[in-house]
Amino acid sequence: MKLSEEFTRLVPSILIFLFYGLCLTFLTLSLRKIEVSIVYAVWSGLGTIVITSIGIIWFRESFTPLKVMSIFLRIIGVIGLNVGEYLQNYKN
Repeated sequence: MKLSEEFTRLVPSILIFLFYGLCLTFLTLSLRKIEVSIVYAVWSGLGTIVITSIGIIWFRESFTPLKVMSIFLRIIGVIGLNVGEYLQNYKN
């Protein structure tokens, strides 16, 4: 989004819509096999981690201990949801 410069640059602007479309398509397809709570947690968690990483690497944003801890907690949360789902299915 930042590279589109408020939709004034054509190629980055087109890529925004293309990638959002692909993301939502795969999000919808994954709902065939996985519960919505797990799908959304993974989708939002990975999205946050990827965008934060791109910001740090590409745009030279700050890399603070708070950001590291926040990413770590996000990963732990997604793992917890998946393990909880697995344990519930295993119990039944």
